[in-house]
Amino acid sequence: MKILYVAGREATYSRTHNVFKALQKQNFAVVGCFPPDKSFKHYPKLILSAIRHRRHCDVLLVGFYGQLLLPVLRIFFRQPILFDMYIATCDTMVFDRGVARPGSLKAEIYKMSDKLSCRLSQKIVLETHDHIADFAFKFGIPVDKFQRIFLAVDDELIYPRSRQKSTEKFLVHFHGEFAPFHGVKYILQAASILRKEAVAFQIVGKGITYAADRKLADELNLANVRFYDPVPYTELANQMAQADVCLGIFGDNERMLRVTTNKVVEALAMAKPLITGRNEPVQELVAHRHSAYLVERADPAALAEAILELKNDDALRKRIAENGYRVFKKNCTMDVFGDELKEVIKSLRR
Repeated sequence: MKILYVAGREATYSRTHNVFKALQKQNFAVVGCFPPDKSFKHYPKLILSAIRHRRHCDVLLVGFYGQLLLPVLRIFFRQPILFDMYIATCDTMVFDRGVARPGSLKAEIYKMSDKLSCRLSQKIVLETHDHIADFAFKFGIPVDKFQRIFLAVDDELIYPRSRQKSTEKFLVHFHGEFAPFHGVKYILQAASILRKEAVAFQIVGKGITYAADRKLADELNLANVRFYDPVPYTELANQMAQADVCLGIFGDNERMLRVTTNKVVEALAMAKPLITGRNEPVQELVAHRHSAYLVERADPAALAEAILELKNDDALRKRIAENGYRVFKKNCTMDVFGDELKEVIKSLRR
């Protein structure tokens, strides 16, 4: 079966990389059309490139970010379309970044782009049942049009490895693009609470809240926090390997309630104890004090308490890490992801 995979993010972006590699491992004849970076200015050329390949595919797979691509591609393609939706525009732009007020015309336009791309697809992949229930209600799409497939990690790149710590302190790791729902400010406030403890924080990445978070770190005079520039996905595991625990998401907005995120699954893949904010999507995958340590969101005191408990309880830390890795092997490897993706694609051709 021939697959044309068109994504709005570059080939090195984790979701684009993982989907493309999973398709290849399943022995599909797959052609990828990707932009060189995340700028929307590349979309016209991307669409033209996809159209040139339309006669040579059985299924069109539109990946993240596809809401602007899919309606145009639908005009030229009669093949079934599988939409790897990943996120909703309205969730990101309205409830996370605050670009538009809920109920405003701009917010409704964002919502319409999500709804239209869903309606024009034959099948839609989302990462949790919570996502599916929310999107089906919000966009008026039948539940059976969606398929849950947990987030995956390229386990040939992200896997457990020996530690070479750069500090004798208990090292806490976070990486991300500093989206508001990540709640980096709460991590920094937790670091302030723990300033007299033998705990160090490494924070990797840059993004929307980066400047504000750096300013907060300076105001709090956090000598126990070090910031690092973003690293290529292939190098991320080496930084995670140094850590005693890894952090997920802790934000206080509505989008935090709707996501799992790659950083959560990547911590499991590294067999690292994970601390993350409690929400329904995360709890479809992990359980508190069994395969992760879950805390209330936007609560730096609870996060600081969790870090200290794991620092002082070797057995609990080991149990969470081992069980988290078992969860990963069962649900989130490239092989598991590829097998489930293959079944969805095959169903489109029946």
